[in-house]
Amino acid sequence: MLPELSVGEYSLVYNLFSFTIAAMLASFVFFVLGRQQVAPRYRMALVMSAIVVAVAGYHYLRIFENWSAAYVLQDGVYVASGVPFNDAYRYVDWLLTVPLLVAELVAVLALAQARALGLTFRLGLAAALMIILGYPGEIAADTTTRAIWGFISTIPFVYILWVLFRELGPAVQRQPGEAKVLVRNIRLLLLATWGFYPIVYLLPILGISGAGALVAVQVGYAIADVLAKCGYGVMIYAIARAKTEADASEMEAEMANGRAAVGVGD
Repeated sequence: MLPELSVGEYSLVYNLFSFTIAAMLASFVFFVLGRQQVAPRYRMALVMSAIVVAVAGYHYLRIFENWSAAYVLQDGVYVASGVPFNDAYRYVDWLLTVPLLVAELVAVLALAQARALGLTFRLGLAAALMIILGYPGEIAADTTTRAIWGFISTIPFVYILWVLFRELGPAVQRQPGEAKVLVRNIRLLLLATWGFYPIVYLLPILGISGAGALVAVQVGYAIADVLAKCGYGVMIYAIARAKTEADASEMEAEMANGRAAVGVGD
């Protein structure tokens, strides 16, 4: 049963869902238009970014509608209407978008095809398992079950971090100039935003329950989603732009050397 909420508590979640939808829509437009600003070899990463925020925007629209239907204003407070609030919308969204987030990073690094496919498959599978294993705990009625499934879902999360920070280390070092710094930063952004989800997930286990827990979970997940999808996508765009400019500079340098060599030969 959903807890009773004050007008302020209900409105905070309501308005944050609205903001999240707007952020996803704006990001989608930006990624679609920004695709033409990078070299063809990096455009697939921006296509994935656009898909991620489009899928997330759709699901947040459903969550927003569900939240509106789940409560009614009665005697100055919001009480449950009898329509259940569906947490599955968020998990379906994550199941589709989280594997794409790790695939974006692999795509923008422009690794050799065989290496890229292998990494994308392993990271995508681990990301999907992380979401699937976390859902039983999210809907569990007791904290013990929530804690067990939360721990199990952390295993693929740790594996993803190991791949990003250990296996991809040499690839990061090979990135040109500004792109190298940006790739390092995007891994930290991924760690920070993804690390936020377990904190929110643990709130009921830590004894935060009732209206406070519901509001904190919905607000926390929404903020994390904006950072992990919109903010992350902007970082992917910045990396693609930096690598495009580095590729252009390298090509110009090679052409200049070629012209100089021809001049010497003459």
